[in-house]
Amino acid sequence: MASPVSICWKQSLMEAATAIYDGRADVASEILTRLSAVPNPKGNSEQKLMDYMLSALKSRVSPVENPPPVAELFTKDHMLSTQSLYDLSPCFKLGFMAANLAILEAASEQPSANKLHVIDFDVGQEGQYLNLLHALSARQAGSQSTLKITTLADNFNSEESLRLVGDRLSELAAKMGVRLEFNIVSQKLSELSRDSLGCEPDEVLAVNFAFKLYRMPDESVSVENPRNELLRRVKGLAPRVVTVVEQEMNGNTAPFMTRVGEALACYGALLESIESTGARDNSERARAEEGLSRKLRNSVACEGRDRVERCEVFGKWRARMGMAGFESKPLSQHVAESMKARLSSGNRVNPGFTVKEENGGVCFGWLGRTLTVASAWR
Repeated sequence: MASPVSICWKQSLMEAATAIYDGRADVASEILTRLSAVPNPKGNSEQKLMDYMLSALKSRVSPVENPPPVAELFTKDHMLSTQSLYDLSPCFKLGFMAANLAILEAASEQPSANKLHVIDFDVGQEGQYLNLLHALSARQAGSQSTLKITTLADNFNSEESLRLVGDRLSELAAKMGVRLEFNIVSQKLSELSRDSLGCEPDEVLAVNFAFKLYRMPDESVSVENPRNELLRRVKGLAPRVVTVVEQEMNGNTAPFMTRVGEALACYGALLESIESTGARDNSERARAEEGLSRKLRNSVACEGRDRVERCEVFGKWRARMGMAGFESKPLSQHVAESMKARLSSGNRVNPGFTVKEENGGVCFGWLGRTLTVASAWR
């Protein structure tokens, strides 16, 4: 239950957001100044949420005095913060695992092929593929499996950082007896093709979009619409499966007031769930919370190309994938049951985390609120 103090804070913040939306910056500033004067120890998730939203609305009113995070979302620090979030939160960690299972199921549908090729547009750190290598190693029956990973270098993922990821994965693959090919390509969207990505006829081709699409500008930002262009290009590659894992939040084209309310609910649940997984003095938890602060502030304070955080709800992703020519490939009962089993194992099990199947996707949540959804397409 939210405390009376929390309800009061949220009401005041929503009043300030309403004033901003109505163009009454002076009223918003007065409310935000009053809220800033209230002592906030930032000791628990509620207090941190209020601090993050207060900072976001200040940036919205006075972006020169309170610059919102934009370039910071492309730094190594933010990448490490994001990785800490993925490691700490079962909602993210299990999303990656569900995508891996969907990829392995697609590979098993073509048993004659012993080569799996995954194209990933944002490998990030190697976490997802550590798990995939473990799974491939366990499934090997006599003949050695081959995993080829092709990833694209861009401003966020430089060739140097990707090469380090490839080196770490190659070392692990060798220990597990899996043959790994790790390829880095640097191409424009318009140049993507099966040939340019090194796709071969005797391999199972999978494309992995894990927390990638929401960061790409869409038609509301650019007439070029890179998000839809990428999906169309990927459809042209004719992959056996495309996996999508995204944060569940109506934060892209929603009106400003809806976006603020969604951010309070979604990031409040995320902060609360992280609070249940790591001690207060845990440095990884602190790093994850810093990343969430930047994400929330960017989502609320920025517009146009400066707004990097453009999360959608699963229903919108379903519509977008359909428009690009994809059909849903519902994740099997096995995937959902495997995720539930993982959630109930381990030393720090928390009943607040949930897993459920819905409309062909597997939803991961906290106390009834879905926070991430994994789905598969072809």
